[in-house]
Amino acid sequence: MATQIAPKDLNAQIDHFIARLKRRQVVGSWQVSVETAILLRQVVSISRWNNVDVLIATVKSVGKRLVAAQPQELAIGNIVRRVLRLIREENSTFAEEDENSNFETNHTSGPRPAPQFASSSSMYNLLGDFQKEPVRFANHSTLKPEIIQGIQEIVEELENIYVNISAQALEHIHSNEIIMTCGKSKTVELFLKAAAKKRKFQVIVAETAPLYHGQEMARSLALAGIETTVIPDSAIFAVLSRVNKVILGTHAVLANGSLIAVAGSQTIATAAKHHSTPVVVCTGLYKLSPQFPYDPDTLNMCVSPNPVLQYEEGDLIDKIDLVNPYFDYIPPELVSLFITNVGGHPPSYLYRLLNENYDPEDALLEA
Repeated sequence: MATQIAPKDLNAQIDHFIARLKRRQVVGSWQVSVETAILLRQVVSISRWNNVDVLIATVKSVGKRLVAAQPQELAIGNIVRRVLRLIREENSTFAEEDENSNFETNHTSGPRPAPQFASSSSMYNLLGDFQKEPVRFANHSTLKPEIIQGIQEIVEELENIYVNISAQALEHIHSNEIIMTCGKSKTVELFLKAAAKKRKFQVIVAETAPLYHGQEMARSLALAGIETTVIPDSAIFAVLSRVNKVILGTHAVLANGSLIAVAGSQTIATAAKHHSTPVVVCTGLYKLSPQFPYDPDTLNMCVSPNPVLQYEEGDLIDKIDLVNPYFDYIPPELVSLFITNVGGHPPSYLYRLLNENYDPEDALLEA
């Protein structure tokens, strides 16, 4: 079904956001997610649609353009898929209510038909005839405000992400523990600060050269009264024998439980595996992606190599190829626990969270 043309002012908003993504004027998974959700709320509110198929096609079209503008920001596609799931659920709910209302009106007496199994049932999918029930459409005027309200709830969930994750800190951090982290993650930073209000512990931060975001993290934790030590990345393996727990932030969580995290995280996770030290990852559900890492390198990005090797060393630069990746890929077997805004979960539980937040039909936005 063809997508109806959205008003010019909406197209201008979409183009402006795409331009900002391409120029990396909007960075960070959280900021990108919030702005994506707000934009999709505008799409639902302003675009012209008279049934759910047109709306889904419109949202998919916009989502595909946003993902293409910045493929490494997986959170964009995650928010688009959550909105699509919301649209399908609201349509199904209101369509069933309308059908029940019509049934009660037209059949005030007499036997009721036998109940039907829901098409989402796993047993139905295994033993049924695999014929999908026809899609029933809810009334457009009834559906629209409910979808807008649902997207607003997603925005509010994003705004409360850090509070909900930090509230679990005392369950996972105990007195006199030595904790290691790397880089600067706002989620991990607030998590540690929340625990420090009632616990005394020590934090070791790997400096994550050449960007040295770990030094910024250590400075912030020290100002909050947490005993903090900065170490060079080369000392990670030697120091980890003294560490009780590793706590990491992440850029994205993939469907198999693997991570795309700041460069240096894989070194810590691998060393922790050797020392049998648990690795805990603090992340919001908006970072959980239904994509599988068939080629993790496509999810990475390279930044300027100048911090590693400056142009003044011209003789050496002419003889080498220097790559400075921004992210590391961490396989799921190196992760012990995920702490999300809805609680703690082992990597093996992520498939349940995927089923709860995304529809299988939206796994590929291009479809």
